[in-house]
Amino acid sequence: MDIAPSVAIHDSIPHHPLSVDTALSFPVMSHRVIDVCKKLFRKWEKLDDSRFSVETVSGGITNLLLKVSVKEGNGDNVAVTVRLYGPNTEYVIDRKRELQAIKYLSAAGFGAKLLGVFGNGMVQSFINARTLNPADMKKPKLAAEIAKQLRRFHHVEIPGSKEPQLWVDIFKFFEKASSLRFEAPDMQRRYETISFKEVHEEVTQLKELTDRLNAPVVFSHNDLLSGNLMLDDEHDNLYFIDFEYGSYSYRGYDIGNHFSEYAGYECILVKMSSSIFSGII
Repeated sequence: MDIAPSVAIHDSIPHHPLSVDTALSFPVMSHRVIDVCKKLFRKWEKLDDSRFSVETVSGGITNLLLKVSVKEGNGDNVAVTVRLYGPNTEYVIDRKRELQAIKYLSAAGFGAKLLGVFGNGMVQSFINARTLNPADMKKPKLAAEIAKQLRRFHHVEIPGSKEPQLWVDIFKFFEKASSLRFEAPDMQRRYETISFKEVHEEVTQLKELTDRLNAPVVFSHNDLLSGNLMLDDEHDNLYFIDFEYGSYSYRGYDIGNHFSEYAGYECILVKMSSSIFSGII
């Protein structure tokens, strides 16, 4: 999926239609990434490839994150982050919405600065910090800072519809899920045991219940797991990153979703014990 044309909302941001196949071997992919950087940033286009180095960055689940270090012509060493979108993520992520949000969130001091956009990814400023792990998030000092920043995040105004996107996205996923076909006969048989009529009725009932609550609607991160939190230990700075799931949604949902991430990606539920929150709330 070529998302470069969507960068029209960032007219000053360089963009190029070139894509990078994440299935390539790392050495081949690295050369492709260097090529993308050269095409996006004119000051690098004549530099020899030997002036570039590419390495993976931990923390990405949906995407592949790369650090590209460059020794510029004047001898300066600079680094950027290249984010390659995962295969088929365009079916669940609105990239145009993400690009629009980044502009305003960056202006409010959140995340890395958007430097360039290409066919299946983007280039951002490099944040010299470490990715948190689930155990970090429940430390009282960090939990308090996350809460402060999330409150500030929820006050950022993003142009466009303020309608909660949670149910829009859920019904979109439902439509896709209810029309699948599997080549493997056993998978198709299992799939056909699902009553999508019942699922639709239950989802509709849940939406009706949430409508009654009149819950505050704010621009939400919607994916505030440990991998999307970075900490600069030296300067004690905390960063929210990766806003690809960001949208207007229910404030309580965003907070609750963050707490659910205490269980980690492996979903170890004991890590969500209520006793954890006694020193935080």
